[in-house]
Order: sequence, then structure tokens, then C-alpha cells
Amino acid sequence: MLPEHAPFTSDQRQALDSLLAGLDPVQRGWLSGFLAASGSHAPATPAPVAAGKLTVLYGTESGNSEVLADRTVKAAKKRGFQAAMKNMSEISPLDLAKVTNLLVIVSTWGDGEPPESAVTFYKDFMAADIALSNVRYSVCALGDTSYEKFCQIGKDMDAHLEGLGATRISAREDCDVDYEDAYASWLENSLSALAPTSAAPVVVAAPAVISTVEYGKKNPFPAEVIDSVVLNGEGTSKETLHLEFSLAASGLTYEPGDALAVLPVNAPDMVKAMLQAAKLTGNEEVEVKNVGRKLLADALREDYDITAISRVVLTKLAEAADSALLRELLADDAKERLKEFNTGREIIDAVLKFAPNGLSADALTGIFRKLPPRLYSIASSPLAHPDEVHLTVAAVRYESHGRARKGVCSTYLADLVKAGDPVQIFVQPNKNFRLPADGSTPIIMVGPGTGVAPFRAFVEHRAALGSSGKNWLFFGDQHYTYDFLYQLEWQDFLKDGVLSRLAVAFSRDQPEKVYVQDRMIQQAAELYQWLEEGAHFYVCGDANRMAHDVHEALISVVENQAGISRTAAEVYVEDLKKSKRYQRDVY
Repeated sequence: MLPEHAPFTSDQRQALDSLLAGLDPVQRGWLSGFLAASGSHAPATPAPVAAGKLTVLYGTESGNSEVLADRTVKAAKKRGFQAAMKNMSEISPLDLAKVTNLLVIVSTWGDGEPPESAVTFYKDFMAADIALSNVRYSVCALGDTSYEKFCQIGKDMDAHLEGLGATRISAREDCDVDYEDAYASWLENSLSALAPTSAAPVVVAAPAVISTVEYGKKNPFPAEVIDSVVLNGEGTSKETLHLEFSLAASGLTYEPGDALAVLPVNAPDMVKAMLQAAKLTGNEEVEVKNVGRKLLADALREDYDITAISRVVLTKLAEAADSALLRELLADDAKERLKEFNTGREIIDAVLKFAPNGLSADALTGIFRKLPPRLYSIASSPLAHPDEVHLTVAAVRYESHGRARKGVCSTYLADLVKAGDPVQIFVQPNKNFRLPADGSTPIIMVGPGTGVAPFRAFVEHRAALGSSGKNWLFFGDQHYTYDFLYQLEWQDFLKDGVLSRLAVAFSRDQPEKVYVQDRMIQQAAELYQWLEEGAHFYVCGDANRMAHDVHEALISVVENQAGISRTAAEVYVEDLKKSKRYQRDVY
């Protein structure tokens, strides 16, 4: 609250107190910067006290950690630090011994895996035995509570830094997909702990005059759907959509390799089922953070993740339902039983089982997290489609434990969205998945199924630029007749000479299964020749099996064609990664 001696009337103080109480840390920082920037007659503030050197180390998969690292550096410089950011791919663990102040921002993806660009650093660091007693540090971990090993990489690095003698100056922050508030709190706590007390507080400066609306993660753009068509032929078991969105008047830009974030809503039948499970009507009112009062049915549709089950959700449900049975399942000695229960189930299953008498509206919404956006690899070049962005999306539908399931965002796009409708989007840059700067460099692209999306963008972009580099695509799916995504486009690119080679693998068109990695082995000699000519190698798609199998095939190609040992071939492939000639966009 404002002190009574503040230069405002009683009514002004009351109004300001009411306003400030409803702002989150990011909004407070923005307002502070705006007022500072607009005070043209205010006396100049002294430069902040020099606070020493600061290294902001980040490991990123989708780009979020890099964005936050950049924001951290800017905020630290305002506090007087000589701050610099370092990608984990550009540093070795031994370099940390030379650091005094260290802030780590790192994401976890998949089953507790480090980001692609940070794999080598993470493995070397966790095996390192170096003295870091002179290092003061804090860790901001990014993750997703729907995964069992939530923020595992950040937790591992935090513990190992402490084990090597480094001094933790503020507690690790484990951030879910809605990370803004948690990050802002961690940043303020960390810089306050590191900086001299006389240093200026963290301020996110704003321009004195804002003339246009800026769209992005904090303010998604309502993009009009231009077109939505199913790419698969009749008779397929798949449902793959090609979607086109208008970016006219958005100010949004992107490059091939970037992702598009889509903010979905939950399907009406999913909302209805959750209300029935909780024994509620949907007409109850609830308070939604940063939104206000809403009808429960609307909040469940628009604001909350009502499907993804996790230990965090179940812990909240155990308290809300006062379920001894669920507390037993959450006990430390029941981890395997909990994992078995969560497999193939969603939150509704837990509500039905552990809250048989229902829940109040506030108790129900209290177990959910914010509905997160979904990221999709962009399937278009901005040069080929000005003011448009395209996606390739597979609608997810399946059954488990006697209940029909469906992907929240993919079926939102498939079932609830039609041409002319607005869809909330923003661009998520991915600097770790980029075309070579030199257009004459050959590229090899491996993208089965919807993994072909970014390679449509790559080939379109190179065609628009008139790049001379050779382009080789490996594509695979189930059936040639039904599932050859963008078949006519690839054939036109082949005819025009833009696409130099096309290798396809349709797994169900013959008795034996054939996959893209099999085609790589069959065409090993030429593939290795392209690599020796300097080709960049790209993989997009499923991380669990395909990306692993393609990686193994690549090592095998190098081993056999170069006539070297398995170990030497692994070093060769690792060198491709380090030189950014081997890039993956896997999920």
C-alpha cells in the first residue's frame, strides 16, 4: 500500500492501491519503466553501481530459455553488471571455474532430457569434478508439469553446482509452461542477492509513446483462417490437416525453421464430461487469475488445462477431495503404481476415481494449470506466401481405459475451426533450426509424417531465393496412395530442379516395414558424399523412436562409408552437431 505521506489525495491513494494490487510482477515492471520514460522533467538518476561480471548460461529447445536469458542480461546491465549470455553449446564445464556470478536458465523436454543443443555440455558437466567454490549461482528451470521428470535438467544442474562447491544465492525456480510470473520473481530475487544494495531495482523499460499494438506471446494475434484441408486420401487411418492463416496487419514475422504457437480452447464435450465428473452445472462463477470472474463452463473451455495429468495435479486433487486413497498413490514408495495409473489417463479419470462425491467449482479449478499454447513447426516460407503462415497438423484421436481421447489443439483445429474464424497465435523463433547462411550449401532433410512441415518451408524459401544448393528430402508415412503429404508440390519441385533428390518410405505398402532410416542406409554412399561436400543434415518429427533410429543410421552411414570405427563415427556426427551442420526439431 502507498504510505500516507505519499503526495496523493486519499481517493488517489485508494485508486492506486486497488490498481497495483491487481498487477503481476511483469506488469509492475512495465508500468515503472513507462512512468520513468515519460517523466520528461524528472531529474536524471545516477548510473547504477558497477556490480561485476555476470554469466547467463542457457540451454534451450524451443527458444524460451534463450529469450529469458536475453531479458536477464538486459535487466542485469541495468543493475550495473557486465553481463553476457552463453549458450551451453558454446561453453565447456571447465569454463565455469572462471565465472564468479552465474545464472542458469535451462529447459527440460521429453522424459527428463536436456535440450538438443545442450546435450554435450550437460553430460560433460554432470560427469565433471571441478572446484567451483568461487561461483555464486542460481538456476531457473523450465519444464512442463504434465511430464513425470518436471524440470529435471534444472534440478540436476542445481544440485551438481552445489556439490562442486558453488554457492546458491537464491532458490531454484521450477517453472511450468506458464512461466512469466515465476521467472520475474526468480530474476528479482537473484539479481537482488547478487547486486550491491545500492543498485537500481529491475525495471523493464517501456517507450514513452506506444503508437501501435504489438502482437506476441503476451498478446497473441487473432489470425483469420484462410484455408483448412485434409491432406490424406480416402481410405487412410490418418487425418493430417494443412492450415493457412493470415498475418495481415499483425506485424508478425518468421523465418523457415520457426514454430507457430496456437492457443486452443477445450472441446465442448470435454468440458461437459469434466462438469459431470465434478457434479457441477457450469453456471457457477469462479475467479480466473489475471482475467476476473467467469462462468465455470467458460473458464474450463478457455482458461484451464483440463486433460494433462501429473503428480502436481494429483497432489492438489488429493487435498481438494481429501482422498486417503490418492495420498497413498502419491507416496514415495508408490512411484511405479503412480506411473502406471497416469499412463493413458487424463484428469477426468482421477476426478471420477478419487472425488466420487464431486468438487466445488473453486476446488475443481484449483487443481488445474493454465491452458498452454501448442507449438507447431511452420510449413511455409514468408517469401513464397507473404502475410501468411501455414501449418501441417495431425489430428490426434485414440481410446484408452475405455474412454475416447483426443489432442486438445489438433482437434480444436480439425473440428472447431473453419475458414474465416480467428485463431490466437504467436511466433516462437527457433534459432537452432535454420537454413545455411550460404545458399550454395547442400542440405539433407529427414521428415516423415508431419515432420515434413519445416522442409516444405525450407524448399519454398530456397526456391524463392534462387539458391543453388542441392536439396535432398527423405519422407515417409504409411501408404503412398493415402499419405504422401504434399505429393504434387514435391513432384513440381523435382521437375523444376529445386528438389535434387526425393527418397520415400511407405511402411505399410509391402509385407516388411520400410522407414526413412532404411532409405538412408540404402543410399549411404551418396549421403556420405553430400556430407563430405559440406551438406547440412536436418531431422524433424517424433523424438521417441524416429529421431533415435535416424541418428543411429547416420552413425552407421559414416562408419561404413568412411571405413572408421563406431567411436570415430560418433565423433564425426558429434562434430556435425557442434558446427551446426546437424540440427533436429523433434517432439
